Parts: sequence; structure tokens; C-alpha cells
Amino acid sequence: MTETRQWQLETAAPEDAPPIHGLRRQLEDWLYDRGIEQWPRGEVSFDRIASEVERAEWRRVRLPDLGVVAAMRVLWSDPDFWGADPTPAIYVHGLMVDRSMARTGMGTFLLESAADIGRAAGLHTFRLDCAEANATLRSYYAARGFHEVGRHVIRGLFPVVLFEKRI
Repeated sequence: MTETRQWQLETAAPEDAPPIHGLRRQLEDWLYDRGIEQWPRGEVSFDRIASEVERAEWRRVRLPDLGVVAAMRVLWSDPDFWGADPTPAIYVHGLMVDRSMARTGMGTFLLESAADIGRAAGLHTFRLDCAEANATLRSYYAARGFHEVGRHVIRGLFPVVLFEKRI
């Protein structure tokens, strides 16, 4: 198992946009091949990720010899999923871990790092979502202290479950 103290979560730079987009595409294919409804294939363009990286929304973990092995998008509001809710919160989207890092604790490291970012900003609420049909991911978030607080259908795709946790 890789030791978490060796991992560093950093704000993505422009040169990270291609590997972040590549990781997203790989995971879209992996999910599709397993019949897991989470991310439609090709839903997120490279240009969109590059624009989000430019706005400093993406954080990533890069390892020597492996490159970008994990990434997530960190937001301070999320009206698309949460509406005009004025609750100060940190929001995570697109949490991604390369399959070569499965079962190493990387996902938990990302979630804990996001909570640290939120706390450092003086926030006490952490929010994220996943497809309602993705029972595995729903259980994963629940096991990490997140509670289901609602459902939403985004852009007519499929229902998502909204999760929240106090930090």
C-alpha cells in the first residue's frame, strides 16, 4: 500500500489538464464497461476541463513515474446541483482515482484533503453527489460519514443523490 504521507494534493496547472481529462475518459470507459451509471462517456470535454483548471478548480495528485493518479474539482458553490442554497460549503465534483491506485486509500485521502481545504476556509459543511443508481459509491460515501440529504436530476440525465457531512 502506498503511504499517504508521500501524497500531495496540489492545485492543477495548465499542463495537468490533458492527464486529468485522460483520467476522466478512462474512468468513463471503466464505468460503462461495468454497467455503472455515473458519468456518460464523453460528457466532459477537454476544453471544459482546461477552463476549470484555468479557474483553479481542479486539485490533483501526481506521483513520480505514474503522473496524475487522482484528481477532484473543488467549488465554493454549486447552483447546478444544490440550487440557490446559501449554506457556506465546500463542494467536490469529479473525484477520480486511477484504477492502479484502487484500494490504496487514495479516495479517502482526497476526501480528507477536501475537508481540510474547507476547514481552512472556515467552512463546516462538505457536499458532494453521485448517481442514484451507483450503490457502491453511495455506500463508499456513507462509510466516510456523508449523509444523503436529497436528490436532483441534472440536465435531464439521471437522478443524483446529494450528500453532506459536517467538517
